[in-house]
Amino acid sequence: MKAFAILLDRLSYTASRNDKLKLLRNYFLATPDPDRGFALAALTDEMPLSIPLRRIITDLSATQFDPVLFKFSRDYVGDTAEALALIWSDAETEKSVPAVRDIVAALQACPRNQIAQLIATWLDQMDVVERWALLKFLSGAPRVGVSARLAKLALAHAFSRDLQDIEELWHGQEPPYLALFDWLSGHGERPHNADLLTFKPLMLANPLEDADWTNLDLNQFSVEWKWDGIRVQFSGRDGECALFSRTGDDVGAAFPELMTGQTFNAVLDGELLVVRGNDVAPFSDLQQRLNRKSVKSAMQSAYPVHIRLYDALELNGEDMRGFMFDERRKKLEQWHARVAPHHTDLSPLIHLGSKDDLRAKWESTREAGIEGLMLKLRASPYLAGRPQGKWFKWKRTALTADCVLMYAQRGSGKRSSYYSDYTFGVWTEDKGQPVLVPVGKAYSGFTDAELHKIDRIVRDNTIQQFGPVRSVVPQLVFEVAFDALNKSKRHKSGIAMRFPRISRIRWDKPAAEADTLDTLMKHAE
Repeated sequence: MKAFAILLDRLSYTASRNDKLKLLRNYFLATPDPDRGFALAALTDEMPLSIPLRRIITDLSATQFDPVLFKFSRDYVGDTAEALALIWSDAETEKSVPAVRDIVAALQACPRNQIAQLIATWLDQMDVVERWALLKFLSGAPRVGVSARLAKLALAHAFSRDLQDIEELWHGQEPPYLALFDWLSGHGERPHNADLLTFKPLMLANPLEDADWTNLDLNQFSVEWKWDGIRVQFSGRDGECALFSRTGDDVGAAFPELMTGQTFNAVLDGELLVVRGNDVAPFSDLQQRLNRKSVKSAMQSAYPVHIRLYDALELNGEDMRGFMFDERRKKLEQWHARVAPHHTDLSPLIHLGSKDDLRAKWESTREAGIEGLMLKLRASPYLAGRPQGKWFKWKRTALTADCVLMYAQRGSGKRSSYYSDYTFGVWTEDKGQPVLVPVGKAYSGFTDAELHKIDRIVRDNTIQQFGPVRSVVPQLVFEVAFDALNKSKRHKSGIAMRFPRISRIRWDKPAAEADTLDTLMKHAE
């Protein structure tokens, strides 16, 4: 646990992606099995443990500390696990700290009603960093700025392997990944998962920049809509199927109507949408179906999901990724005409005569409720990652609004001492009086210097305080950029911004001159 605690601590204070990769690489090379495998599982949200950690931490804090003191400590720190690690008493004498493998084995063998006491024993043996790392490890979500893909990339760097190979093998492996590490280190054969429905890394697009537009030869590209859903990979074999997100997470359990009764043999690339009749619903409708462990029939009826197919990675056992886009598309059309998996169709190609026509089509995307356009090089194989010059995404331009800061909340991690999460609103009238109603929340788009200045304004202009949240005098105006406005029954304003981010701080603008709800409602989908 000592080595893992040092790793997490350094990762949490390291901003550079390359430096994080180096830390991970060194850890995977220096740490023996199965410790490194369990660490990898924690970093990739694949922990083989399921314990009620939140309840355990609550119970431990209640038995060890004054509840008011712990609440204030947690509010100040901004993270429950970190607060408990900081406030827990250090051991009077140095004690042996268990290894990661011993922690996993002990928890797997421990009766459920004794887990809290076991964790308390370990906390007594550890220093503050080790306690924090233990709780982060047990949570299965350390949140130290390492994505699952970055962890896999570190494996590729450490063992001089291709990232694509690791991603293709990933879903056939289980923690602590002994067979995977044997193969990576050259001590074993490549793990066999040919019979499994595994994720194949997706091909991604680059934003269309001005230079790309200038040099664009439209005759060499195929054009299609960029639908406003989530990118998925739909795989089927021998009467079974799987649905993966763009990061390789299996999300099929949330969409049972897609998963039952499928008989196709293919790996398909597409967009998951809510579709009613011929109309694609706003993304907010799809959000009602995401991240659910089970879905009742009423939810399925209210938010009917559908997959609009873009491409084929494999058809009837044949790997299609080496074929050029035009040929893959033709084969996909022929295959879909014969097989037609239920709840699927093909994303139509857009035939245009000139770049002027292309720009006009792009300018119509917002009115049509479409996210933008995709341009795909006709003579391009399906290449994992984001290769340059092959695929371009041309998203519709962002909307902006001037909003007033209403509430501020403490951040987490490095920002736990600052009010860095901001809820903002616009003006409307209530009984003839101007009032603010919230329309969004953001925690990005400002510099560290601006954060310090905003934090001081929040502290000096607090009206009320609710734990880590403060309501403030309505005086600071943010120019907020957002992708769309969705109607929302959960918000007093009746709308919610999609992907809001602070584009600049309007130090010069009086709060009274911020935008109104009537102005924003014109953009609501």
